[in-house]
Amino acid sequence: MRTERGFTLLEVLIAFAIAALALTLLFKAASSGLLSVRTAGRYEEAVARARSHLAAIGRDSALLAGSSDGDDGSGFHWHLDVTPLATAKPATNGPLSIAGPPPAELYAVAVAISWHEAGKDRQVVLRTERVGQGSNDDR
Repeated sequence: MRTERGFTLLEVLIAFAIAALALTLLFKAASSGLLSVRTAGRYEEAVARARSHLAAIGRDSALLAGSSDGDDGSGFHWHLDVTPLATAKPATNGPLSIAGPPPAELYAVAVAISWHEAGKDRQVVLRTERVGQGSNDDR
């Protein structure tokens, strides 16, 4: 009676196929995880850029209604919308016609940062409201 030790060629090929399948799935999971980390990093950068644009609104120049956009570098594009919501005129006390402060206006401000990554268009939008000064001409 012969006793054979070792594996047959068929058993080795099946084991190799199972190992190759497992390594393929592991590689796909790892690459998917890396893409998710990169995408999360780009979202974080987009939020930081949008917050920076919001911080500059009304500080560097007067708050004016309208839209503007531009390239923000590194594949990011920004779009700004400023829309007037309400105007509050200061109360006048007495018959004196002394010029007082201009009326205060409430503006809705939205900053959108967009980019293209992994075959998809992605976007982050931050919205806030700001108070600005109106002109003295509308009294």
